[in-house]
Amino acid sequence: MATADLRKGYLLGLTTFSIWGLFPLYFKSIEQYGALEIVTQRAIWSALFGTLVLSLWKHPGWWQELLAHPRRIGVLMISSVLIASNWLIYVWAVNHEHMLEASLGYYINPLVNVLLGLIVLRERLRPLQWVAVAMAAVGVLLQLITLGDFPWVSIILALSFGSYGLLRKQAPVAALPGLVVETWLLLPIALGWLFFFGSGVSTEWSFWSDPQALWLVAAGPVTLLPLLCFNAAARHLPYSTLGFLQYITPTLLLILAVWVFNEPFPADRQLAFIFIWAGLAVYSYDAWRVMRRAAVR
Repeated sequence: MATADLRKGYLLGLTTFSIWGLFPLYFKSIEQYGALEIVTQRAIWSALFGTLVLSLWKHPGWWQELLAHPRRIGVLMISSVLIASNWLIYVWAVNHEHMLEASLGYYINPLVNVLLGLIVLRERLRPLQWVAVAMAAVGVLLQLITLGDFPWVSIILALSFGSYGLLRKQAPVAALPGLVVETWLLLPIALGWLFFFGSGVSTEWSFWSDPQALWLVAAGPVTLLPLLCFNAAARHLPYSTLGFLQYITPTLLLILAVWVFNEPFPADRQLAFIFIWAGLAVYSYDAWRVMRRAAVR
């Protein structure tokens, strides 16, 4: 792979995971609307903006291929519910001072993926992967024992996103068309909730003449921009490299939580994070060792 392509890939990858890590700054700026209303607007504007981008950025034949495999549409229906649930819990966590738990969730996500591979796909774990998973489990148990607080936000975020990724493997649709179809499937639910059950300011027509409404409209490009960068980065970088770059997102979440939004980070919670980080270090070393062996062959 050319040096220029690698440099471009790293730049795009850094941009992707940095944007995802800085998402709380955006969600904090619109927290007055409530998590459910934010996610509803996010689904609506992502569908509209995604349709526009998809019409400009051609993916030849994706629609015909999807219609030829209707099972994939069923899988995308389930994955759309999973990603909407992930969005909802994430926005709620950010706007209710649970960013540390969100950070923990995205740290343990790679290890949850390994477990899902074991349970669902019957994959065999290498010895060091078992060690990494065990260390992560100790970290979660420590938080439960020392703080008396089960990290349900972390677990739900990791499980929902891990399950989402697993399902998307079962419906091999390109990332952008797949996300657009998912938002299309969410659109009737979002509009139905907004018009029949919504009680927020965005249900008032007068609100949309206010410049403040642009913050909600921005949910579309804010959602899709990092995905487009990710797609481009994936074409210029080995996927395993992207796997290492993904730790940028929870690290930025951690920094924002502790140093910007002043969430408490006591020693007991730090110890739980240390075990998670140690597990990730073991996991990353094992992945690097496997990649090195493959390169030698």
